[in-house]
Formats: sequence, structure tokens, C-alpha cells
Amino acid sequence: MLTLNKFYIDGAWVDPASDATMPIMNPATEAQIGTVSMGSSEDVDRAVAAAKRAFETFSMTTKDERLALLKKLRVATEARLGDLAKAMTAEMGAPATMSLGVQADAGLGHLDHFITALETLNEEEILYNSDIISHEPIGVCGLITPWNWPINQIALKVVPALATGATCVLKPSEHTPMSAQIYAEIVDAAGYPAGVFNLVQGDGMSVGSAMSRHPDIDMMSFTGSTRAGTAVSKDAADTVKRVTLELGGKSPNLVFADADLDKRIKESVAGCFYNTGQSCNAPTRLLVERSCYDEVLEIAKSVALAQEVGDPTQEGDHIGPLFDKIQYDRVQAMIQMGIDEGARVLVGGLGRPDGIEKGWFVKPTIFCDVDHDMRISREEIFGPVLVITAFDTEQDAIRMANDTEYGLAAYVQTSDPERAARVVRQLRAGTIQINGRGPDYGSPFGGYKQSGNGREGGMLGLEDYLEVKVRPPFVA
Repeated sequence: MLTLNKFYIDGAWVDPASDATMPIMNPATEAQIGTVSMGSSEDVDRAVAAAKRAFETFSMTTKDERLALLKKLRVATEARLGDLAKAMTAEMGAPATMSLGVQADAGLGHLDHFITALETLNEEEILYNSDIISHEPIGVCGLITPWNWPINQIALKVVPALATGATCVLKPSEHTPMSAQIYAEIVDAAGYPAGVFNLVQGDGMSVGSAMSRHPDIDMMSFTGSTRAGTAVSKDAADTVKRVTLELGGKSPNLVFADADLDKRIKESVAGCFYNTGQSCNAPTRLLVERSCYDEVLEIAKSVALAQEVGDPTQEGDHIGPLFDKIQYDRVQAMIQMGIDEGARVLVGGLGRPDGIEKGWFVKPTIFCDVDHDMRISREEIFGPVLVITAFDTEQDAIRMANDTEYGLAAYVQTSDPERAARVVRQLRAGTIQINGRGPDYGSPFGGYKQSGNGREGGMLGLEDYLEVKVRPPFVA
């Protein structure tokens, strides 16, 4: 049984202020695999004080000094990729192949492109009017990350803070504390000065809220649900700190009849089920031109029936469990809701897959003949559940795609480049994928509307952690 009973504050592993703990559960076996200490506002105060002290000197480091530390961080990260992957497989159920090749590898992918972005960043610029702009670190950053992409989101927040000369306090999801502790060990091994990076485990109601309200935190960066993101913004309002949010999604996937249907539908269904559907940008709404609707249903059904579900410790292309019982129950309730609303179950449905009796595994499920106004078409399910709706015209597809409170991602499948450009221009979403190709590491990620604000990744990801100072040229 693993015991995580220390927080990383001011360059040392220290005892929490209280003795409160929470069990760490394995979603594939429903067994407790460890215990994590839960932080309090007192722990946040200690971590913020350490980060504030460290900012005085770390903010004065040169770009070359910070690049050298980032390259040491890369070496330390690469050495622990296997440990990160095993932790995520155990704590949130990511299958072994995906956990190592994608979940853990994101810690390197984002880091490499932040290094490139920092190398090209002009920390001082001369304006057309001869005034000088300086880009300076914002200060102490409070970082709150989710359970579904643990290291991906930690890297997207911690690395730009370290790159720009800011300091930070990280509160990872209480459901994925193991990978976060390993990442803290990685930062320590890279040799960052005491207080530059701090880790406090805990939940949103105590640690997260204390961070958002803290007067000495200059910026909050949060990834999670729209509900929780709203709470962070409200808590942060009294101290007028910068808040960046990456929140929920209900991403439309527009399929036109001229697309390579066999290839694009197979990719689309697999993309919805990937990470057991627990991705905020998953293409969960398949909007299909009516003339090819029946053909699309046949292809989608074959893909879903072939989708394997199984033991996340094994290598392969299967999907694993949902991350806990609460999420399992929510997904089951949403599937029941779809049935009650009158949508047709094409594949899957209620309960666990055949032959699986333990763990939070669900059947890959497809609803078809879904009315756009049904709740399963409008609410984020966060499981391997796809809804399919027919459209008649291009403008109908665009209208349905944009008729959502979210705007994180959208997908377009067509063989016509002019149509692709025309449709993309009208979609209200922060990230667009076309014919299976999406943006890569180093490109900005974020959404419109209630999917959040700010961008993560690459140069724009650095800019969120920078303040702008302007001054005139020196005149004696």
C-alpha cells in the first residue's frame, strides 16, 4: 500500500498541517492501492510564501539560465517516463500502451516545444514609436490540474511558469496524486531553486479555493469542469488576479457525404472512445449529411463492436475503465437518459461489457437518430458515448455545431478544400481538426464560450504567464 504523506514545499518534502487523508483507488479493480494526505489552507499559505520568496530571485534569472534548467528538466522527465505511465495506469486506468506513449510522453512533447518557444521569445521589443516593451514573469501562479490527462496538463501549466521566471504552487487532482508526486520528484531532480515549484495535494473545496482566494497568488490556471472553473473565477475575483481556464466541451464532428467515409468514420469513432471518452475535446457529436447517414451508421457500428475493453495493465489498443464509481454512475445515468429521450441505441447500452464483473468499465455506446435538443446531445457525458444526428444542408450542420454553450474543439470531414475552409471559418471553437489531422505540440489549445479562456501550449502558452511593461527609451 502506497502512502503519500508529504508535500513538496520550499525545496523539501514536508509534513502536511493536518492528518486528513483520502484513499487512492484503482478503477480497474476497485481496490485501494494507497493513501494520500489532504492539504489545507495552512499548507497553501506555506507553499505560497515559499513561492513568493523564490520569485524575488528566480524572476531575475536570464533566459539562458532558464533554458538550461528546462533542458535538465527534460533529462529528468525522460528518465521517469515509465514510472509516470505506471502511476497513471494504476490511478486513472489509462491502458499501458497509451499511458506510456501518449499520457506520459506529453510531459516531453510539451516541454520540447516550450523550450523552442522560449528560445524564440523576445523578452524586449521596440515599438514603432520607439517605446520599449518588456515581457516579465507574472509572479506566483496557482495551478490546478485534472485527473483525465494528469501529466499533459501539469506540463502545460508548470513548464511555462518555470520557463518565464514565474514561481508556482501545483494542486493536482486528488484522484491522480501518484503521477503528480513523481513529477515533483522530477522537478527536484532537475535542480530548481527552493520555492520555485511547490506541490500541495488536496481537493478543490479546501486547497483549490484557498489558492484562488490567496492575495499573494497573481495568477490562477485551472483545467476541469465548467462548474469548477466558474468557482475558481469567483474566488479569484476579489484579488483581481489573472485567471485562465480550460473547461468542458461537447465537440461537433461534421461529416459530409464527399468525405472518405470508411477512413474518417473509423477514425472519428475511435477518437470519441479514446481515453475511454474522458477527454474534454473528444468528438462526441457526429453530425452526418443525410445522404450518407445510413452508410455512416453501418461503419460506426462495426467500429464500436470491434472496440475492445480490458485490463489497463496490458499492452494494446483497448480502452480501460472510467476513473471512478461516481463517473461510472454518471455515464450510466446519461445512457439511461438517452434511452428515455427516445434515441436509438445502435451499439452498447447500460452495464459493463460482457465478461467483465469488476471495475468501472462501460460498454462503448453509440446513439443514433438523436435529436439536437436531447440532453445527450447537449451535455458533456465524459465516457465512451457517441451521439449521431443527421443534417440536410451545410448551414444546418454549422448551426447545430455552434448551438452549444461550449467551444473547445470541432472536427470536419470532407474532400472539398473550399468547403473545409468555408466551414472552419464559421465554427466557433478554439481547435479544429480536418480529415483526421489536428494541431500538434507547440500550438495553442483552448476554447471559446464556456470552454474557457486563455491558451495553453507553445508561444501563446508562455504569454499567459507574462506581464507587459512599457517604458520610453532612456534620455539623459
